[in-house]
Amino acid sequence: MKFACVSVLFFLLCVAPLRAQDEQYQTQWQVKQAVEKKAEYHRLTNGEQDGYRIKIHFSTDRTKANETREKFLELYKENYTTYQEYQQPNFVVLIGDFQSKREAFEVLKKIQSEFSYAFIVKGKINVK
Repeated sequence: MKFACVSVLFFLLCVAPLRAQDEQYQTQWQVKQAVEKKAEYHRLTNGEQDGYRIKIHFSTDRTKANETREKFLELYKENYTTYQEYQQPNFVVLIGDFQSKREAFEVLKKIQSEFSYAFIVKGKINVK
């Protein structure tokens, strides 16, 4: 009986750490797989995903588009990325890479006093 108890205790003391170590390796492997999967997704999508931006200007005048972009950069020095695109026949100025419409709406409310014609558009955004 004493030998059986000592054997069981010895077994538990030896196997329990091995099992915990095995679970740790399993978790590390799952994390590695998730990171690799995310990297592959970004490679295939060029780091873009569906999201929202705010369109603050669109017209056929490139000069006005440049002026609008500069005005925005002067007024809002927060880290909003600005994009200037040509969407035939208009030059468009977009700001932000918002993952949710709510995020975009909060910024829209902040800038609407200066950019009254601004509105939210859905599109591909850059993932940070």
